[in-house]
Amino acid sequence: MSLSFSTINAGPAGRFTEPVAGRDTAARDVITQAGELGARLAVDASRRDQERILPHAELDLVLRAGIGAARVPKAFGGPELSYSDLARIAILLAKGDPNVAQVLIPHFTSVERIRLTGTAAQQERYFHGLLHGDLISGATGERGGKFVADMTTRLVQTPQGLRLRGKKFYSTGGLMADRLRVTARDDRGDTVSAIVHRARAGIVQHDDWDGMGQRLTASGTTEFLDVEVADDEVMFYASDAGKKRNYQPAATQMLHSTIEVGIALAVLDDAVAWAHRGARPRADSGVQRSVDDWFVQHTIGNIIAHAHGAEAALLRAAALVDTAVAAWHGGVAGEELEQRLIEGSIATAEAKIVCNGAALRAAELIYEVGGSSSTLRENNFDRHWRNARTHTTHDPINHRYRVVGNYYLNQTPPPITMYD
Repeated sequence: MSLSFSTINAGPAGRFTEPVAGRDTAARDVITQAGELGARLAVDASRRDQERILPHAELDLVLRAGIGAARVPKAFGGPELSYSDLARIAILLAKGDPNVAQVLIPHFTSVERIRLTGTAAQQERYFHGLLHGDLISGATGERGGKFVADMTTRLVQTPQGLRLRGKKFYSTGGLMADRLRVTARDDRGDTVSAIVHRARAGIVQHDDWDGMGQRLTASGTTEFLDVEVADDEVMFYASDAGKKRNYQPAATQMLHSTIEVGIALAVLDDAVAWAHRGARPRADSGVQRSVDDWFVQHTIGNIIAHAHGAEAALLRAAALVDTAVAAWHGGVAGEELEQRLIEGSIATAEAKIVCNGAALRAAELIYEVGGSSSTLRENNFDRHWRNARTHTTHDPINHRYRVVGNYYLNQTPPPITMYD
């Protein structure tokens, strides 16, 4: 017989004693706070990257500002901000430090999974925690197997109750989270999620993420050594209903693209500052200051045009995701709902193409602003390219080109996958 929720170490009901957000929390206030936090994050982002300091304190500030509770439904006491608002918030945070912004992506994915597939009791429990500052990390990706989504982690029924067994190679934000959402297969082979407190006995976390970029996302290995799981900590999403298209995969991928927009905008700030303080014009340029050099002006124009173009494409996608969300929860069904979902997914794929290119282009062009001294380690400008190149591998961009092209050529809808 499985243990009940109350007999397992569930952890506290929230990180903070008082709620950090509520139904009356206004989007404009949260966006304003995100801008202030983003500026604060930017001050030491380079140093944290160089010294590999995980942003525990920085994430705590973000959660205190109520940002982690942004998508909690109003029915459960939350502000239920739109994805358009959330995209703006995420861009501001990513501009300050893309590591902090990325840690929040599996969190918001978890929020939507709870909303879409959780029971009423699960929604009440976990949304209460979110309103009190909880952070949920994802533990999904594994190494090995023939395909990216292959999975060996299992949730098995034993005489003592459910037990979680396996190893996850990617656990973004796990070392800074309150709870982990673990993807596994049950005894029937169905895909499930178990949401467990990270202090649960048998959970072993390793700070072993050594990617060249996004170094501070704590995306390391997590082992689950016969971890106790209560029946009501399990969410099923491989049922017939769960296999149907919904808006969550597009919403998640849209949020991933906010990282690239934030990086491009951060590069712009660094490039402009470098043109003023570090770059020197050539003697044959005909100018006394680098900021008056036509080629430097061209480079800055190139960076900002692509960054703002990417931002516009992303916000268009967010608006179409909002349309899909409204249709889904507003009772729209059939072909009309399917079309709204497809439009959100295709717009997200288009935005991802543009955003990836903008971030990588900006991160390379900063060196065109002026001189070999821009490559000095003390400037750490290379972190922008490292972060962009690392994060853009999350979802292979060539597949996004194919999905968009196939849709416009043949009206073929995008595949129903986690990375839709």
